[in-house]
Amino acid sequence: MSLLRIVGRPFLASMFIAGGMNSVRRPQDVATAAEPVVQPVTDRVAVLPERTEQLVRLNGAVQVAGGVLLGLGRFPRLSALALAATLVPTTLAGHRFWEAEDDSDRAQQRIHFLKNLSMLGGLLIAADDTGGSPSLLWRGRHAAQGVRHDAHVVRRSVRATARPAAAAGGVRSKLGV
Repeated sequence: MSLLRIVGRPFLASMFIAGGMNSVRRPQDVATAAEPVVQPVTDRVAVLPERTEQLVRLNGAVQVAGGVLLGLGRFPRLSALALAATLVPTTLAGHRFWEAEDDSDRAQQRIHFLKNLSMLGGLLIAADDTGGSPSLLWRGRHAAQGVRHDAHVVRRSVRATARPAAAAGGVRSKLGV
C-alpha cells in the first residue's frame, strides 16, 4: 500500500469521525437544520426512523463507523461509498447557502458547501481506488477470458486429434484388430 493511501485515508476520515460523534452525542443540535431534508426522505422511505433526531443519530453512527473503517484501511471502498452517501444529506441540510439572508453568512455557508463537495469528490475517488490491486470486475472479466481461451484450446485439440483417431479406428476395424 502506498504511503499516500496510508496517510490520506485517515485525514479524509477524521472529519467524519468528529462530525459523526457530535451527531451521535447531541443530535438535537442539528435536528432543526436537518428537518427540511429529513422530512421528504422519511415520507418516501418507510424503513427510516420518523423522528429527525433518530435519523441524525443514525447518520452520525454511519459516519463514525465508515470513518473508522476508512481510516484503518478496512473495506476502504465500501466505507468511502457509505460516507459519500451520508455526506449528501448532511451538506444539503447544513449548508443551505441559497437560503441565507446575510451576505457574510451566505459566503460562509457557500464555503462549507464547496468544502463538502470537495470531500464528496475525494470519497468518490477513494471508493473507486483499488489500492493497486485489480478490481473484482476486472478479475471476473480476466477469469472469463481465461476460461474462454482454455475452451478454445481444448476445442482445437479435440479437432486435431479426432480425425487421426477416427482414421486409426477405421484402419483397425478393417484389419480386424
